[in-house]
Amino acid sequence: MAVFRDVMPAFDLLQPNTAAEAQRVLAENGSDAWVMAGGLDSFDWLKDRIKKPQVLVDLSGIDELRGVRTTSDGGLEIGAMTTLTDVANHPEIKKNYGVLAEAVSVVASPQIRNQGTLGGNISQDVRCWYYRGGWPCYRAGGDTCFADTPVGRNREHAIFGADRCVAVHPSDSVPALIALDAKFLVQGSKGQRVMDAEDYFIGPDIDITKINVLQPGDLLTAIRIPATYAGAKFFFEKVRDRNVWDFPLMNVASAMKLSGNNIEDIRIAVNAVSPRPMRLKKVETAVRGKSATPETGEMAGKMAVEGAVPLQFNAYKIPLMRNLVKRAISGTQEATWAS
Repeated sequence: MAVFRDVMPAFDLLQPNTAAEAQRVLAENGSDAWVMAGGLDSFDWLKDRIKKPQVLVDLSGIDELRGVRTTSDGGLEIGAMTTLTDVANHPEIKKNYGVLAEAVSVVASPQIRNQGTLGGNISQDVRCWYYRGGWPCYRAGGDTCFADTPVGRNREHAIFGADRCVAVHPSDSVPALIALDAKFLVQGSKGQRVMDAEDYFIGPDIDITKINVLQPGDLLTAIRIPATYAGAKFFFEKVRDRNVWDFPLMNVASAMKLSGNNIEDIRIAVNAVSPRPMRLKKVETAVRGKSATPETGEMAGKMAVEGAVPLQFNAYKIPLMRNLVKRAISGTQEATWAS
């Protein structure tokens, strides 16, 4: 299939100055509108002519969508247009919510983090090369998942939650935000909605053409992090082929409250293993009240991979996930790839 690269389709460029104005023009244009934050994902879609919006809504001029603010409960609110570099370097985030600072600091490269935004990293689309390359797959409205065929290339794809589509969610920031019990603020024509981070995402069993709950006219405006896990024991690890630029083969984030070495409470999330980020609630329940030891981590890792269904080229993700979850509980540093 021929793909015309580097020649963008024609569109109307709108540059609102306020979040309210942005939401209004998005509502007026509905499914014909495309939201652009840092532009790094948007320009790929537009240059490849895979996405052809009639209206491009550029959020770069909306100052109220940038910055980190303290909330009344002692937590933080981060504007969706805050750059990944600013999130990674913010003193309060580094001090009390280090798992997020660590997660965003390994996104892509310094140049991309200087331009890319937290909202964009959260809301980016899946990276499957068949879908991105213009193939008529299920997610693109066709009748085949080209990655899930005898000749498909699926090394980076899902081992959980596949339903026709086996592409995975690619964000590094999202598992950290789920571990921190973050809330996402979405502005729509009927007002503001506040939702748990994990509820922002949907899988192909719900809507195969989408990865999040945003409807035409909706705008992600901010991310709130409650003080609940401020200063907790955090863990984040990303496994990728190269140390810069690459999307995760898998990542894991956890936030633990300890009493001595006993786990009083914990939240743990894994990404790049399913079409939507996975919070490991069953594992959380199983390890509460137990010591944060390698033995507990071993049990948690085995539980985490129950029900995994590998594809032809990604069975390595099962021992990888098992060991990452083990390390998230116990902090041990044995080889991640060990079987």
